Amino acid sequence: MYQWRKFDFFEEKYGGKIPDDVTGDIQCCSSGRGKVVIGSNDGSVSFLDRGIKFDSGFQAHSSSVLFLQHLKQRNFLVTVGEDEQISPQQSGMCLKVFDLDKVQEEGTSSSAPECIGILRMFTNQFPEAKITSFLVLEEVPPILLIAIGLDNGCIYCVKGDIARERITRFKLQVDGRSTITGLGFRMDGQALLLFAVTPDSVNLFSMQAQPPKLQTLDHIGGSVDTVTMSDRSELIVGRPEAVYFYEVDGRGPCWAFEGEKKFMGWFRGYLLCVIADSKTGNTVFNVYDLRNRLIAYSIVVGKVSNMLCEWGNIILITADKSLLCITEKDMESKLDMLFKKNLYTVAINLVQSQHADAAATANVMRKYGDHLYGKQDFDEAMSQYINTIGYLEPSFVIQKFLDAQRIYNLTNYLEKLHEKGLASKDHTTLLLNCYTKLKDVEKLNTFIRKEDGIGELKFDVETAIRVCRAANYHEHAMYVAKKAGKHEWYLKILLEDLGNYDEALQYVSSLEPSQAGVTIKEYGKILIEHKPKETIDILMRLCTEQGTPNGVYLSMLPSPVDFINVFVQHPHSLMHFLERYAEIVKDSPAQAEINNTLLELYLSRDLNFPSISLSENGLDQDLTDHSVAPAVSKADPEKRTNTDSKDAMEKDCTERQQKGLELLKMAWPSDLEQPLYDVDLAIILCEMNSFKEGLLYLYEKMKLYKEVIACYMQNHDHEGLIACCKRLGDSGKGGDPSLWADLLKYFGEIGEDCSKEVKEVLTYIERDDILPPIIVLQTLAKNPCLTLSVIKDYIARKLEQESKIIEEDRRAVEKYQETTKNMRKEIEDLRTNARIFQLSKCTTCTFTLDIPAVHFMCMHSFHQRCLGDNEKECPECAPEYRSLMEMKRSLEQNSKDQDLFFQQVKSSKDGFSVIAEYFGKGIISKTSDATS
Repeated sequence: MYQWRKFDFFEEKYGGKIPDDVTGDIQCCSSGRGKVVIGSNDGSVSFLDRGIKFDSGFQAHSSSVLFLQHLKQRNFLVTVGEDEQISPQQSGMCLKVFDLDKVQEEGTSSSAPECIGILRMFTNQFPEAKITSFLVLEEVPPILLIAIGLDNGCIYCVKGDIARERITRFKLQVDGRSTITGLGFRMDGQALLLFAVTPDSVNLFSMQAQPPKLQTLDHIGGSVDTVTMSDRSELIVGRPEAVYFYEVDGRGPCWAFEGEKKFMGWFRGYLLCVIADSKTGNTVFNVYDLRNRLIAYSIVVGKVSNMLCEWGNIILITADKSLLCITEKDMESKLDMLFKKNLYTVAINLVQSQHADAAATANVMRKYGDHLYGKQDFDEAMSQYINTIGYLEPSFVIQKFLDAQRIYNLTNYLEKLHEKGLASKDHTTLLLNCYTKLKDVEKLNTFIRKEDGIGELKFDVETAIRVCRAANYHEHAMYVAKKAGKHEWYLKILLEDLGNYDEALQYVSSLEPSQAGVTIKEYGKILIEHKPKETIDILMRLCTEQGTPNGVYLSMLPSPVDFINVFVQHPHSLMHFLERYAEIVKDSPAQAEINNTLLELYLSRDLNFPSISLSENGLDQDLTDHSVAPAVSKADPEKRTNTDSKDAMEKDCTERQQKGLELLKMAWPSDLEQPLYDVDLAIILCEMNSFKEGLLYLYEKMKLYKEVIACYMQNHDHEGLIACCKRLGDSGKGGDPSLWADLLKYFGEIGEDCSKEVKEVLTYIERDDILPPIIVLQTLAKNPCLTLSVIKDYIARKLEQESKIIEEDRRAVEKYQETTKNMRKEIEDLRTNARIFQLSKCTTCTFTLDIPAVHFMCMHSFHQRCLGDNEKECPECAPEYRSLMEMKRSLEQNSKDQDLFFQQVKSSKDGFSVIAEYFGKGIISKTSDATS
């Protein structure tokens, strides 16, 4: 076997003599639960603490302690030793179980644990023999399984609760000639197995079978103390030529460690061997790291009598009662040792075999990579750096390989970084730049398309798109954008880089409506510029129920208003789009906004015509086509073109204004109080663009009649002005008669000869008695071009009419004066002269009047009994009197209601007559003293 490297991964912690309190010669040892237990040939058991100092002891057997085992699950100590014989026929060999948690007094000076079970080892059924091996298995408490190997090839087994003497004893036979040199239990699933080693064989008992089934695994064995079990329940047997491992199915790996094996053990994955070196005559203790194929520690020792592990240490006890503790160094110390020797591969294997954390492993690999980088072994260095991904900052590695000559290594590292999903945007940019510099299209394809149809991409999508786009790898950029659902990027490449408008439109059409709407808002300007018709078709599908499932409400669909911004430089396309939409959708929630936009388009005179409209209708090319060119005048083609453009502009403006007027009327049905557009905006648009027809319609619809006639006045349209007043000034049809007064004022201030018009106006003023003659004279007197003959007939008729009214008023005055005179005379007569009552009958009952009777000044007489309690007023005249008084109170109350007074004044044709009536009724004739 080749020579393994030796290292000092362990160190001596302390050594020295075992305390003198441990009496007799040491026969056996055990460890567990933080103490070392020593059995001596004088029958005593001693406990040593962590400092290898005597802790306690007791007398377990009267003669000698041959074997002992400190249990792990329960604080029990099981011993096998010699006691006094009860009879010559019965052996003194006993098995005892001590409960170390229970102490019983032994005299007055010492204490011992309670012995909870004693079992005589040999009986008639189990003949006496020399005990060569001993092993205890803790099953489910309180069950113990104890195996005792003898020199006659038998194994005595005891199973059960020894404390309660509920046990089963049985015997296993290997052969009749060999000594049982070692035992080992193994749990294989639910099956319990027992390894039994003799000098000539390795055997396996299946304890589940009844009786247990014997199987011979090998025909070579081992001696006492050279049998142990690994932490994976493998049986280990040491022989002079090698160390053998056994599984349940036979011999496993073999390690050719030469030399006679004195002791074998297992500690934290290390194989422990005490070997007698025949060449030097020394006894050597070796610690083997089988996985990494190295000797972790080696030291020359004396004659070892016992070997055990406790407190994380390996404890060797020699025949002269000396003790040596060996402890493993920490990982950092071991690695420093290896780094100084540049044994990086050993260091990596070491940290991996001892299951160190991933960060520690990565740190070792980083140092190894640095070492290789210093040796300019860049490929191998990068393989180590790749193993540090996730623990080492990528920039540390990237900076080392930014040189152009190492671009392949850098590319490899960045690829691994992306595979593990730890790449940032900068890493993606760098990797793609590497591909493009190497012009490695195959790798670029692999990187971009390797996860085709499998989940999300493991790199920053926008970064990849930008890099591929900058390097003119447009197909790759489009692939990434499409797979990642980055529709805006996909369209940006198609439109801005490739100019493929048809494919862009197809892609938008394939998107979900919500996504299509977003992309149209962003890139609709470009599409409208180059493909107006197709783009409008897509917008129509989005904004209407065309192509959508039945039952989709308009409120859930996009509004055309949301897309107006894409038509900024293309008003005719916008007009076409909104007209198509309005034809299909009659009750859109955004109908008012749509109508406002259409009105602005219809009424505006400046739409950058003709360049945009011609290009939108595909006419730009026609203007430059050879077939059209001959039609242009050769003498002055530019002038001809300008003339045609102006004519086309005027025609287009006229058509649009006509559409605007139709929209104004259609969007304001007679049954609606308010129109389906902004009236104020419509008026502003009409005024800004001098659209008289629309302005007149709006004013008339809003009953702003004075503004209507003001429009005619501005245009000096006398005929239209009079016709308008005829239509709007008829109070019988809900018109405003005061329009005639405004019209008369207009003719009075115009400064022109308008006699014909004034005569016609006066006809309507006289018919409806709109103005007094004096106001008419004062108004018309301002126009120097008018003569008296214009109003002569009107004045004559008015004077005659006034004369008749004056005569009627004079007769009424005389009548009222006569009535007043008679009333005053009657009042005076009542005050000064006596009244003679000559009625002989009661006014109420018409019977003859008798006493007591009541006479009133109104000449009515009544029986007192007919009047009842009401003797103060005449029953016949009282209703009329109360009616008069109520009328008086009502008039006085009305005198305080100023709103009613002014309303009557305004609504009356002759406001002065209302005021005169109030004075005549005495309502406002009273005055009050301001100081009272």
